[in-house]
Order: sequence, then C-alpha cells, then structure tokens
Amino acid sequence: MTAALRDAFLSAAIALGLFAPMVGLVLDNGEQGLVLRGRPVAAAALVGLVFFGRLAMHLWANRPGKEVRIVRRSLVVPAGANKYAAPILLAAAVLLPLTGSRYYVDLGTLVLTYVMLGWGLNIVVGLAGLLDLGYVAFYAVGAYSYALLAETFGLGFWTCLPLAGILAAFWGVLLGFPVLRLRGDYLAIVTLAFGEIIRIILINWVGLTHGPNGITDIPRPTLFGLAFSMDGGDGTVAGFFGIEPETIQRVVFLYYVILALAMLTNWVTLRLRRLPLGRAWEALREDEIACRSLGINVTNTKLTAFATGAMFGGFAGAFFATRQAFVSPESFTFIESATVLAIVVLGGLGSQLGVALAALVMVGGLEMLRDLLSTIGEQMGSELFSGLAGDLPTYRMLIFGLALVVMMVLRPRGLVSGRSPTAVLR
Repeated sequence: MTAALRDAFLSAAIALGLFAPMVGLVLDNGEQGLVLRGRPVAAAALVGLVFFGRLAMHLWANRPGKEVRIVRRSLVVPAGANKYAAPILLAAAVLLPLTGSRYYVDLGTLVLTYVMLGWGLNIVVGLAGLLDLGYVAFYAVGAYSYALLAETFGLGFWTCLPLAGILAAFWGVLLGFPVLRLRGDYLAIVTLAFGEIIRIILINWVGLTHGPNGITDIPRPTLFGLAFSMDGGDGTVAGFFGIEPETIQRVVFLYYVILALAMLTNWVTLRLRRLPLGRAWEALREDEIACRSLGINVTNTKLTAFATGAMFGGFAGAFFATRQAFVSPESFTFIESATVLAIVVLGGLGSQLGVALAALVMVGGLEMLRDLLSTIGEQMGSELFSGLAGDLPTYRMLIFGLALVVMMVLRPRGLVSGRSPTAVLR
C-alpha cells in the first residue's frame, strides 16, 4: 500500500507540473488588455483525478488472484462481435433522425464524417501498415476540388463527388512515389510535411483558393435535381412533395448522404480485404521483406493503399465542403490528422467496428460532455462548469492523449483488435 501511495503521489506531482500552467492559468480580457487569470479548482480536480486513477490502477494490478486472470486480460474482442454490434449501430444510425432533434442529427453527421475519415485512413495505417500523419491533405484536396469545380464550372455536388475522389487519389499516388523507400518515423515525417505543404499552398495561392478568406457560397446537394430551399416553389423538395419547407429537411438529407458514403467506404474496404490486393496490404503490414520474397510488387501495393485511402478522404472532403457551404485552410490543420489517427489507433488498427466505436466515443462523447457541462453550468450558475464546457475543445487533444495512454495500458491493440490476417492457415 505504501508503494501504491508513493507512486500515486509522484504521478500527481507530475500532473500538477503539467496542468498548473495548461489548465490552471488562462488569458482573459481585462480593462487594460489581456490578464492572466487563475483556475486552481480545475487544475486541482485534474490532479486529484490522476492521483486516484493511478492509485486504482496500482491496486488493480496487484489484486489477489491476478495470476488467474492474466489470460483473460490478453484476449481480444472476438470477430464474431461484429455480428451483433454492427447491425445495432447501423440500425441506430438509420433511425437517429426520427428523434426530431437537430442537435443529435448534426452530431451524428459530425461523427459519421470522422468515421468515414477513420475508415479511409485505416486502409493506409491499419491494413497496409504505413504511418500517415498528413491524411488531412486529401481531406482538403477533396473539399477544395468540389468548391473550385462548383465555383468555376457551375457543377453540382453529385457530379463533383467522384471527381473530388479521383483528384484526391491522384495526390495520394503523388505522395506515394517519394515515400516508397521510407518506413516508420521517416515515413511519418514525410507525410506530415506533405499535409503542411498542402495547407501552405491553400493559404498562399490566393488567385486560385482565395487564400485565408476561403471559398463561400458552395452549392448544396440536391435530391434528384430538387433543391432544399425555404421558398417552397417549383424545383424544390417542399414544392414537389407538397410539404412545408423546413431547415431540418436539408439537415436530415445531408445526414443520410454521409451515412451512405460511410457505408460505401466500409463495404469497399471489406471487399478489398478479401481480394489479393487486400491480402498484399496485410502482407506488407506484417513484413515488407517477406512480402518482397513472395513476389509481391511492393511499389504498386503502397501506391494503391495511398490512392484508395486518399480517395475516401476526398469524398469526405467534398461532403464537408457542401455541408458547410464554406471552406478555408483553417479547417485542414495537423490537429485534424492527429484526431483521425488517434481514432484509428484507439479503435484498433485494421478494425472497422473499432474505428466506428472510437469515433462515436471520442467525437460524439466529447461533444455531449461539453453540452452536459454547459447545461449544468447554466442551471447551477457555476462559472466552473461553464468555463470547462467552453475550454473543452481546447483540451481535446489532451483528452485524446490521455485516452491513448490508458488504452496502451489496458488494451494495447485497441478497442476491437483487427490485426489478424484475412487469410490464415488453420
């Protein structure tokens, strides 16, 4: 018990050194400019959480009968769990708009966007084993491809959607060529640089991308040529079906669009895993030298992985542009790449269900926590809860990092392990 308390106090001291300046101090507007305001209660709460969490972990690791349960702890979630979890999640996703709440529909749209991005990156990282820190570049290429094509040529969303995916796949191939001989940390550095290069180009090529101002008035998608307009005249969804025009109709339609795109990504990924190309990705992930000795063309395998993952990133980018009706370089920073990569790692490399669960928890869970803290702050009149709700997006990556550390201790392979090859000898 003494060792556990000593370890917990040491962890709390380290947490105090980290959280005291990061959480306990905040810049605020004062009468003569910015002033430094202290938040000791928030910092103390986090330090206490670290102390009791570390103490609980130490006691759990040294619990009686630990030797008997080691085998259970090393087990992964069986693949048969997909038979039950996947249909339940799909049914919940399809029925979500029936709640009639725009908040939940918007939140579901955001979660599905990250699910689609996670499944696209999972092809590169989880199946092919190529660490990509610049995946947001393909997201940006898809968004700006649709925005520029719509602005220049007046094309609609459904026409530009495949073009955005093709252009993103083309850039994925361009990225693949310089990194054919790179692995590990070197590959991560090059992909990170690629993502920053794309962002800098978007900022400085003002004549094409409008620079930091971005592109506005991006057209919305239509339903078989019928627009979602509040006018309710001819050529609109409300006018065609004879119903009252409401904003929720367009929101629900966009939700089902991203749901269909995410399901397409999932279906294509599962089909590719069972083809020779998918098995080549898995062989490349396990051992590149052995992959070469089997006669597999490593160059083509890497390029197809980058191109396929980038294509789905381009689809998600085009949807992001049409949903927001506005794109700017600020939406495509490294933080987005880190968020998607964290979702893939937390869910389990190579696991489709794990990525969906991780996106649901890390994106949807954090947003609902922010809404809960805001509601509690308003009802109780507490500035502490209101301040935590306002600062929660700022500490999102800190929470992701904490979740990664916890997962490395409890489940190193992620929520749902999908590392096992598709084709194995029994």
